Amino acid sequence: MAARPDETAEAMDEDVAQGEAGERTQPPPSLHSQIIADIESRILGGEWPPGHRIPYEHELTGLYHCSRMTVSKALTELVRTGLIERRRKAGTFVTRPRGQSAILEIRDVASDVVALGLPYRFEILARRERKATRADHSRIDAPPGARLLAVLCRHDAGAQPFCHENRLINLAAVPAAADEPFAKLSPGAWLSAQQPWTTAEHRIRAAAVDCEIAPVLRIAEGAPCLVVERRTWLGGQAVTQVTLTYPAGVHELVASFAPSQR
Repeated sequence: MAARPDETAEAMDEDVAQGEAGERTQPPPSLHSQIIADIESRILGGEWPPGHRIPYEHELTGLYHCSRMTVSKALTELVRTGLIERRRKAGTFVTRPRGQSAILEIRDVASDVVALGLPYRFEILARRERKATRADHSRIDAPPGARLLAVLCRHDAGAQPFCHENRLINLAAVPAAADEPFAKLSPGAWLSAQQPWTTAEHRIRAAAVDCEIAPVLRIAEGAPCLVVERRTWLGGQAVTQVTLTYPAGVHELVASFAPSQR
């Protein structure tokens, strides 16, 4: 039997009322979820940049009026996402972005920074033409007395230093470098565009940063760094040698290879 119009209207009103009641009774997000969302917003919005120390657990406990267990749970989940990292006896910090490059490729530093989705810039710190010394021979494979261009450069990812560059250029192989101010392109990018090479060598090591480079990278003297030393030749003539120093955790090198054929 068909329902009367007034019965149908009453049923519709009841359904709407139940729906509104369901919306009203939907539980609010948990406090630890609110803490996660708030910290994520501060990091992704740029308020807390890479390397920034976030408040200690007891400070967050007071800020959010909750237990230390709740704060610890929220921070643990943020560590899993890679947004923050805990350092023993130091605190909790916003993770620095980590670039990647292939060991067997020569990539410009700018490409690694852009791949992170961060703005890139560089600054020439020093530039001097001089004669090669005996100590330079082990670096650039140039004879003593050869004309070299020595360049120091800092590369930035966003507002943070990304890499320190210490480069020697053999002016016998690249005479145009003597008059190049490196105003638009970094030394590495300029060389890639101007000068071919036939052989390259990489040396990779971990090192404690010295007192000269530490202030440039805004890290403590003795802090661990990844150091990449590269030399290139054109035929048998040395072209350039560069030492790239990265703060630990901002860069990694990746090699792809296949099994050799016997």
